[in-house]
Amino acid sequence: MIIFDKTERGRTEIATRAQTVAPRLRTLLLLVDGKTGSDELLRKVAGLGLGQEHLDELLQAGLIQAGGDDGAAAVPAAPTAAAPAAVPTAPAPAKSIAPAAPAPIPLEQILPPGQTQFEAIYHFYNDTIKSMIGLRGYGLQLKVERASSVQDFRELRQAYLEAVLKAKGEEIARSLRGRLDQLLYLGERPQI
Repeated sequence: MIIFDKTERGRTEIATRAQTVAPRLRTLLLLVDGKTGSDELLRKVAGLGLGQEHLDELLQAGLIQAGGDDGAAAVPAAPTAAAPAAVPTAPAPAKSIAPAAPAPIPLEQILPPGQTQFEAIYHFYNDTIKSMIGLRGYGLQLKVERASSVQDFRELRQAYLEAVLKAKGEEIARSLRGRLDQLLYLGERPQI
């Protein structure tokens, strides 16, 4: 069993959709968290028809890496040097805090190229309702079609997240919530 984590490129892809990863692969990429083993990941996505070859595809694309963050590969190489290994691990959390610090990501990195905030949210809802909720999301899909403002989309947020939670579970709902909030609030704090 291997534990995979997103690379910087993978995190950027989740935030910006720059490489246009297929929705099923995006789901797998969203689930990669640096804590869950490959066996459990594959068990979670088996219903989507995803397997080891899809993990390999993400790995080859440079979106995920084996063994957690960048410094983790060096730790197994020197298991006897526990104290020196702890010193490099201290900067690693600071390093993981650093990507979270630039939460006000420039709009051009949040919004897909050539899309307004409204269009980006519209496409996000449409793509994820189809791939995550399926036919049970038809009513929600109709509400997305009737939305005429970003505020309308904000009002759909809770119903959407509850539907994803019911269909796919807490982990996927949490990861989709992060991307949705990024689009809905463009760096602001969500109002819940």
